[in-house]
Amino acid sequence: MHAFILAGGFATRLWPLTEKRAKPLLPLAGVPLIEYLVRDIPADVPVTISTNAVFQDAFEDWAKSFGRANVEILIEDTKSDDHKLGALGATAQWIKDAKIDDDVLLLTGDNYCGFSFDAFLASACEDTTLIAVHDIGDLSKASAFGTVIADGTQVNGFEEKPQKPKTTLVNTGCSLLPKSVLPILIDHAVAHPDNVGGVFEEILNRGKAIKCFSFSEPWFDIGSFDAYIEATKELVGDSVIEEEGSSLTDTTCSGSVVLGARSKVSGSDLTDVVIFEDCHIEDCVLSNCVLDKGCQLKGIDLTGKMLREGTKLIRDE
Repeated sequence: MHAFILAGGFATRLWPLTEKRAKPLLPLAGVPLIEYLVRDIPADVPVTISTNAVFQDAFEDWAKSFGRANVEILIEDTKSDDHKLGALGATAQWIKDAKIDDDVLLLTGDNYCGFSFDAFLASACEDTTLIAVHDIGDLSKASAFGTVIADGTQVNGFEEKPQKPKTTLVNTGCSLLPKSVLPILIDHAVAHPDNVGGVFEEILNRGKAIKCFSFSEPWFDIGSFDAYIEATKELVGDSVIEEEGSSLTDTTCSGSVVLGARSKVSGSDLTDVVIFEDCHIEDCVLSNCVLDKGCQLKGIDLTGKMLREGTKLIRDE
């Protein structure tokens, strides 16, 4: 088996946080999002992370700090979404170039999956595609995702962001592809290089069985500010995470608060706030906010805002 993680998107919906940072490297409860995936993949499974040239240095730095020997960073030489191979195209290219002749654990790097990969892989059947699904419990919410129509564990069909979904089961960006279906993926990618979800419908159309692994643990597609805050609240709860070298002085914290390395906060009120590293906050009231690294705020009240790296807001006394 070989794990392949798609991490090359430019995540414009999360700007300004992702202007200079790949979404899978966003910190979630103090841990890079992609790290939750990689650390749960069995140690003997090699991992290839596919990203683009813009984020090459950041991913290589992360891989060195993470310290897992069998992680490879694969660079797609592109500077914008307009020139990308597409997620499925990049997967197909890797399969061909690396001459992959093994089962593939295919993951999207911007998803948080709360289930155990050991449990997922243990549920696999030989020569059968397996996808992880989560019951989102709300038809209106399901319409924002790809949904999976299943009878028990047997998958019978798919809907891509349907206006009127038939099910609340959503595809979570985690699948196990047996090596026998890799030629189908390669063929499908020629005409549909951007549509990873579409390959599963093609596999069904080719008469191949697909099983689903349903889990109840938390799952988040970190595609928006609201999703990022929601995931933080789920993982942090009503507590405070203070990373190395950070400090809170005369400050009231409510809900989920994450304070990045070397950030200093004094005389402030924080409610559901994520503060990245090297920020300095004084006499502020912040609620439902995310502050990128190096921000400086004094005497400011903010609600529901994302601030880009190095933002300086000082209210004159």
